[in-house]
Amino acid sequence: MRGMYNLKNTLGLSDRGYEDFKRGVAACVLSNLAMLPPFAVAIQMIVTLLDPFLSGRPLDVARLWILLGAGVACAILYFIAYKNEYRKTYTVAYSEAEKIRLEVAELLRKLPLSFFNNKDLSELTTNMMEDCTTVEHVMSHVAPGLFGNIITVTLTCALLAVYDWRMSLALFVALPAAFGLIFLSRQLQEKLGERRVKAKLEVAEQVQEYLEGIKVVKAFGLSGEKAEALTRSLRSMRDEAIKFEGMTGIAVTLAMMILQVGVGLVTLVGVGLLTGGSLGAVKLLLFVIISAKIYAPLMILLTLLPEFFYMLVSTRRMRELRRVLPMTGDENAELSDYTVELKNVTFAYGNDDVIRNLSLTIPQNGVTALVGPSGSGKTTVSRLIARFWDVKSGEITIGGRNIREIDPERLMSYMSFVFQDVVLFQDTVINNIRIGRQGATDEEVYAAAEMARCDEFIREMPQGYETFVGENGSTLSGGERQRISIARALLKDAPIVLLDEATASLDPENETQIQAAISELVKGRTVLVIAHRLRTVVGAEKIVVLDDGRLVEQGTGEELLARNGLFARLYHIQQESLGWGVGQKRRSRAR
Repeated sequence: MRGMYNLKNTLGLSDRGYEDFKRGVAACVLSNLAMLPPFAVAIQMIVTLLDPFLSGRPLDVARLWILLGAGVACAILYFIAYKNEYRKTYTVAYSEAEKIRLEVAELLRKLPLSFFNNKDLSELTTNMMEDCTTVEHVMSHVAPGLFGNIITVTLTCALLAVYDWRMSLALFVALPAAFGLIFLSRQLQEKLGERRVKAKLEVAEQVQEYLEGIKVVKAFGLSGEKAEALTRSLRSMRDEAIKFEGMTGIAVTLAMMILQVGVGLVTLVGVGLLTGGSLGAVKLLLFVIISAKIYAPLMILLTLLPEFFYMLVSTRRMRELRRVLPMTGDENAELSDYTVELKNVTFAYGNDDVIRNLSLTIPQNGVTALVGPSGSGKTTVSRLIARFWDVKSGEITIGGRNIREIDPERLMSYMSFVFQDVVLFQDTVINNIRIGRQGATDEEVYAAAEMARCDEFIREMPQGYETFVGENGSTLSGGERQRISIARALLKDAPIVLLDEATASLDPENETQIQAAISELVKGRTVLVIAHRLRTVVGAEKIVVLDDGRLVEQGTGEELLARNGLFARLYHIQQESLGWGVGQKRRSRAR
């Protein structure tokens, strides 16, 4: 029972997938056994044809016709068995691979962002696509045939041993040595397999980096240098593939040569027993034919074993990914008070604390601005409130309830986000806005777009709301993308709104439009604004100033300016910078 569990764990299968796998192995065994009746019929036909020469009796034509009919029936039986094998291996394997991909996608959706900080996008893409394809290939082409042939060969060995143990021993004496060679080389195969997988991951990373940075590559003339890095990784993958295939090929070829010794042994032992009078000619002929037939599944086993060992590298990576624990909590949590509190919160990226013993309150139905120098922890605070990460110590509560007790997806239903870096999908405008609330009607989407000041430019697009925006909204300007993001948040209509540098990099015209859209968004909600331009939040009901992960000031804009502390200093620096220009600097130099 433990061995069965380990096999299920090794292959990384679900309970249903493992049950289907066992059915696939059984179907493969039945398919192999279905080949025995045709083989038996062929032997009987040979015996019938040889009988006139051995006994002098006339040829039994009627028996030949009966055997021919039996052969046709056996062929139909084998077709049915093979069809059953195909359905229970290939079809089931594709369904299991689909299920695993969906499970991985669902798992990734629930994992904390700390997991993604330690993982490359290319590696996760490989997990979802290539590793799942490997599991699919193992389930359909490798594992059922491997284990099915092992069972078939074992049964055949036992049956032949009962028939004549001496000839059976001669037939299979080389089998342990052949498979022993494959197993002895397993450690080296796994080592080379891991290096090959690592090289493939490196290629995926280099390709992704090259494509994502193609604008920089062209702008700064880095084509040769960057292409060289990609070329090196491709060559490394080629070299590792050659090493792996070469080593595996040598091991399999030597094992096959050892296995073929059995054919010669069958003939030598059989002739010796025949001349000694302890073996009949028909029985010798039977074993000679069997030796040619039985080595077909044995050769398949020898080729499948190294492939199976290599695929265990991918299934191991898949198991490691699926062992990562997702964030959990109450899926039915109900919140009625939307006051957010941070109580003695400390948080670290790795070993470096970026938030230090922070306590603050974000009151319900009000606008709280979070400001401070770059690197002070402003964005991190908003991510902690959204539970993208869990705090190192302390707690964050909403309406008095610790957010660690709330399921992340349930928590998200109470929040809307507008980030500085807007992510749009390669889809229509209306579908990108509808991400805010999947069941929204077209009219509700149009209303949200009007409130976000983006209805006008959308209707001027070639297909209006049905226009595709390109990859990550590449056909839109920064301001247009930002307004679509606000339309999403308005459509969601969540009671808590997190705004992260929503107008930091916009021109004055777009900033005015987005400020008007944000004014619609924040009405009657608990709002946290992370601001770079302090003049945009100086009128907020509450301003919290962070520095190096600590709270250094809080109050209204007038109070903070009167204190002449960090906020006042940053505010005056920004006000002075508004009067600076390239032309002014040039004129001062001329003077």
